[in-house]
Amino acid sequence: MKKFIKGLAVIAAASLMAVMATACGGDTQKPGNSDSFNASNTANYNLVTGGKLIMGTNAEFPPFEYKEGGSVVGVDAGVMELVAKKLGLTLEIKDMTFDSLPEALAGKNIDVIAAGFTIKPEREEKMDFTDTYYTAKQTVILKSDSPYNSIEEMKDKNLKIGVQTGTTGMNDAAPVVTGEDNIVGYNNGSLAVEALLSGKVDAVIIDNNPAKEYKDQHGDDVKLLEDQFEEEEYAIAVRKGNKELQDAINKALKEIKEDGSFQKVVEQYVK
Repeated sequence: MKKFIKGLAVIAAASLMAVMATACGGDTQKPGNSDSFNASNTANYNLVTGGKLIMGTNAEFPPFEYKEGGSVVGVDAGVMELVAKKLGLTLEIKDMTFDSLPEALAGKNIDVIAAGFTIKPEREEKMDFTDTYYTAKQTVILKSDSPYNSIEEMKDKNLKIGVQTGTTGMNDAAPVVTGEDNIVGYNNGSLAVEALLSGKVDAVIIDNNPAKEYKDQHGDDVKLLEDQFEEEEYAIAVRKGNKELQDAINKALKEIKEDGSFQKVVEQYVK
C-alpha cells in the first residue's frame, strides 16, 4: 500500500512538472526570439515574410555592398547579418538599382534599405530611419591630368558631372554645374567612372570609400578631391510607421557596437 501511494505521488509530481513546462513555453521559439529579443517585445516586426529580414541594396557600392562569388558582401551585408541574428531572423538580400529602393520599401518588397543610405529630409518624408551607424563624405573623382584642385575651381566651367542616380552625389553636384542637364546619372559608380575615363563626363561625385576603391582599381588614371563637402550619416531605412522594426534594429545596433562585432565588420571591409 505504501509503495502504491508512493507511486501515485511520483506520477503526480511528474504530471505537475509537465504542466509547468507547458505553461512556461518549453523549448519552443518563435521568429523574433534571440538572446536579447523575445516575441513579446515586437511580435513579427511587420515583415514581408515571417522569419525573414529582407534587405534591399545596390551591390555596386564597395566596400559597403558588392558581389563576391555570386553573393552580396560588404559592410552593410555584414552588419545586417549581425542584426538579423540578434532579432532571430534569417537575412535575405535583394540586389536592385539604387533609385528603385524607396519604391521597393514602400511597396513591401523589402523590409529595410541598407545601402550606404544617407538620411535626407526628403527621404524622411517617405520612410523612417534607424540610428546612424557610419559617417561619410562625398568625394570628387577626376582624370589625373585634370587642372582642377577644388570644387570652387570647377564652378561655372560648364562641366559634366557623373553621379549614381538617386544618391546624394546628385545634390552635391547641383551647385557645381551650370545646369541640371550637366548632371549625368548612372546606375552605379563603376559606370560613372568608366564615363569619366572615356571623356563623357569631366568628373564623378560619389561617397569617399567607393571613390577610394575606384582609385585603387584605376591607379594613376584618376585622382581624388577629398574633404570638399559636409559629412553625412548612413542609417538603415524601414517603412514609414514601422516603429517595432525600427526600435528592434536600434537595439541590435547598440548591442553589436558594444560587443565589438560591428567594428570587426567595418575593419574587414574598410581599409
